Amino acid sequence: MLAASLLSSVALTFAWLYFFVRRDRHPEPLWLLARTFAWGMFAWLVSAAFGVSLERISLGHATVTLLLLALLTAILEESSKFLAASTVVNERDFDEPMDGLVYAVTAALGFALMENITYALGFGPRAATWHALITTLAHALFSAPQGYALGGRHWQMGRWWAARGLLLSIGLHFLFNSLLSEDGPSASWPRLLALGLVVAFMVVLASRYYRHFEAHARPQTVPLSNLPLDQGHEIQGRQNDG
Repeated sequence: MLAASLLSSVALTFAWLYFFVRRDRHPEPLWLLARTFAWGMFAWLVSAAFGVSLERISLGHATVTLLLLALLTAILEESSKFLAASTVVNERDFDEPMDGLVYAVTAALGFALMENITYALGFGPRAATWHALITTLAHALFSAPQGYALGGRHWQMGRWWAARGLLLSIGLHFLFNSLLSEDGPSASWPRLLALGLVVAFMVVLASRYYRHFEAHARPQTVPLSNLPLDQGHEIQGRQNDG
């Protein structure tokens, strides 16, 4: 049962990875995706090590304490994922805005897989299955704003652009965790409705980011056959010389 749960977590993670990576019109090298995924897994270990100290926090009021823990967890985890994705920005293959989204989501899914594995070992296969179904996609969506910010490096948007992306990721993660907490809104349906709205907003936001970067990449993918004959020959000659 445990083995099946672990295998399903792995399969789900790589299914989502394929879903997001296939949107890239200029596919990234597998070794670099694998390295970023591994950095994402390591980022979970780092955040988990620091997260242990958060369990000691108590403000005397259960709801306030839970909200503070949700915020600190969001800051710790999203910062760790951001650093994992940032390991690729100086590579030669990081050569277009879409790469920011691709590598941010790749790091996030590595993070999610490590979290799901440890959750399965700690809480059993049934709890782990539900956890994987909810959080695997959630982690990818949390990282979309910071991936968009990393992609903005190609437009030389500056550090504030990256900081805004990270802050938005932290905010979305905080809202998600707060709404999932047991001491959230007293009635279950308002909490579920609010959670559904947050997820829908994240999906719309990520889709918008992808469409924006796809539109930016589209002019670079015009087939040579669609170009004027002399221009096509000129480009072909440059490619052969390279």
